[in-house]
Amino acid sequence: MGEMSVGSAGLAAGCLGTAAWLWGGRRSALRRARALLAGGGVVGAGSPPWRRLTGVLRRVRGRLGFEWWAVAAGLVLGVLGASVLPVVAGVAGVPLLRRVRLAGEERWVRERRAGAVIALCAVVAGEVRAGRQPGEALVRAVREHQGPGDGRAGSGGAGPGTPEFGGLGRTRAAVLAAARFGGDVPGALATAARQPGAEGLLGLAACWRVAVDQGAGLAAGLDRLEGALRAERDQRADLRAQLAGARSTAWMLAALPVLGLGLGAALGADPLHVLLHTGTGLGCLLAGGLLEGVGMWWATRIVRGAEEA
Repeated sequence: MGEMSVGSAGLAAGCLGTAAWLWGGRRSALRRARALLAGGGVVGAGSPPWRRLTGVLRRVRGRLGFEWWAVAAGLVLGVLGASVLPVVAGVAGVPLLRRVRLAGEERWVRERRAGAVIALCAVVAGEVRAGRQPGEALVRAVREHQGPGDGRAGSGGAGPGTPEFGGLGRTRAAVLAAARFGGDVPGALATAARQPGAEGLLGLAACWRVAVDQGAGLAAGLDRLEGALRAERDQRADLRAQLAGARSTAWMLAALPVLGLGLGAALGADPLHVLLHTGTGLGCLLAGGLLEGVGMWWATRIVRGAEEA
């Protein structure tokens, strides 16, 4: 009787498992059929878990920014050195690294906007030569042409914060309205030129004013303006390339203390324990960090001053 009851229980469990498997397969088939009928396409098996995890990590990294790596490095050093000081230093370094990142993004947007202004001058000059009136040429150039940083498909490399074609930004509607309905186009362009990198629009406004008031050739003036802006941009790029060596040297010198810590650990010493758990080490760490920060600030100031000059 006991063997029969055990066998019956096993048989019942097997039947229940088979029924659950069949029901699960039926529900899966129903879900696939519904998705197929709703989407009108082939239903795949779904992305693997590692690919979904990679996508989540990529989105998190894009939202946080590279400054949060300072916190991660601080946590690692805090665990290795059994101290909370690296974690505090990593958290304190987040605002500084955020400023560096935002300054780099602003510089990139400024350069893209300057290139968009140069492209706008070239396109408007071409439209005027084709026989269009200045207002019509400006409207057509802004609305129908693509250039660097117009933020539309096919522009190549457009992204968040990318300026529109012509570098007009938020003043695009005002410039288009002034050009279409005979308004103050030079005034609208001067307003748009207040954006960083769009200073070349002041030259476009001056050419527009001279062409309208004195009947001068707008295309010829825009050609000269385009050449001047392009030469200025090339000069800045050349100067930036010449200063790249000095900037790289400063960053390499800033990384030497980290290399020294690695060499000390490789030789069998315990530099983290000396720096984080002894009075002399804490004094050396404080003095070294202060001198490191002053040196980086001074080097960055020299390079920035050369670029501004």
